[in-house]
Amino acid sequence: MKPIFRSKRAAAEVLDVYRRTLAYWPAPCRHLTLPTREGHTFVLASGPEHAPAVLLLHGSQTNSASWMRYVSDWAQRFRVYAIDVIGEAGLSAPSRPPLASDAYALWLDDVMQALQLDRAAMVGISLGAWMALDFAIRKPARVERLALLCPSGIGRQKPFLLKIAPLLLLGAWGRRRIRDIVLGPMPDDLQPADRAMLDLMETIDRGFRPRLGTIPVFTDAQLRTLAVPLLTMLGGRDALLDSTESLARLRRLVPHADVRYFAEQPHFIRGQGDAIAGFLAAREEALHRAI
Repeated sequence: MKPIFRSKRAAAEVLDVYRRTLAYWPAPCRHLTLPTREGHTFVLASGPEHAPAVLLLHGSQTNSASWMRYVSDWAQRFRVYAIDVIGEAGLSAPSRPPLASDAYALWLDDVMQALQLDRAAMVGISLGAWMALDFAIRKPARVERLALLCPSGIGRQKPFLLKIAPLLLLGAWGRRRIRDIVLGPMPDDLQPADRAMLDLMETIDRGFRPRLGTIPVFTDAQLRTLAVPLLTMLGGRDALLDSTESLARLRRLVPHADVRYFAEQPHFIRGQGDAIAGFLAAREEALHRAI
């Protein structure tokens, strides 16, 4: 298996910066290291222990620090488990089994068993959204509801690597330009936590080997099986995925889904924490009304 970091020194630097970034985690939390068939999995657990469980799955070339802007609010209502995806730039095992297999669903099943969860809601970004969707298709009885931000696996992937190839030759400036294309420009007035997150992203860009393979696209038949409540948010300026195709397929194949299209948003959709929290809380509010 090819190493996921460019060198041992790069791995140590990324993980050191990641640990320092987690000092800004905005809610009390426990650091858990769980055994799974793919190796150890690192999880940050926040919120009341008996509150409804929500699993958070970040995207590619990042880690659970992605959720820092959201956790303070979400942890007031839910037991939030931010999972470092295996094979990514976090503290979980470097395992990268084939995406075109049941390996990630089995891995998440192991994570849920280690957390003693029968069912949970899931929130995912990009590749993490693909993993949540894959799990819901393969293990529907274990998923309460799904909130997906710019999910892979629905619309086609764009030929992004061809577009950015010249920028890869331009060092730090080129890497920053690529990040702005994908995530949108960073604001000038960064708070300390945002500055730490930016430093982490730059360290990952220098030292981490991203996944380069094509992410499998779910078939029409697979998407039609989805019965869980589903919220999906798509960015019209997504440089990685065809959001128009994702929108059309979801409306055609999953008509009960709440699909929100933000024409001016990039691959990373900002400012939707409250909307996601409201979606996650809908089941509990319905149960209270029924009682």
